[in-house]
Amino acid sequence: MIKKPERKLILKRGIDAEEYFEYCDKVGCDVWGILSSVIEAISEPMGLWLPQKLIEKETSKYVQGVEVNKDFAEVIPDGFDIITLEPCKMMIFQGEPYDDENFAEEIGVVKKAIEKYNPNLYCFEWADNNAPRFQYEPQGDRGYIEGRPVKLIK
Repeated sequence: MIKKPERKLILKRGIDAEEYFEYCDKVGCDVWGILSSVIEAISEPMGLWLPQKLIEKETSKYVQGVEVNKDFAEVIPDGFDIITLEPCKMMIFQGEPYDDENFAEEIGVVKKAIEKYNPNLYCFEWADNNAPRFQYEPQGDRGYIEGRPVKLIK
């Protein structure tokens, strides 16, 4: 579990997309390169599933973005938005390294493991309505990585 402070997210909203391929079909695949060029980024670019409270009308749950410090005040790329993300706790899941041609299967393995995982065993519960879930770019040499927001059970 990691703690994320208040921060901003530079994002390109999707159109009716639940996952990466739907997103690229409608928005394009050049977004990642643009996000990678943000010098002030505090993380690598990621795909995110926004909670309902952060989804704007006629946009999708799935977006691509990069986090920057809460004090970020630079110009953002054309067609992108910037939003503030509240502090949160995240559980990070990482699969085994894999051959790149098997990426879809390996993503599925990690997603199934997350679905079965019970955060209550460690006094947490899922908090997907408070903060975005995220996935880093699937890279075979490091495995698939996905983060899910959690909150402490009181």
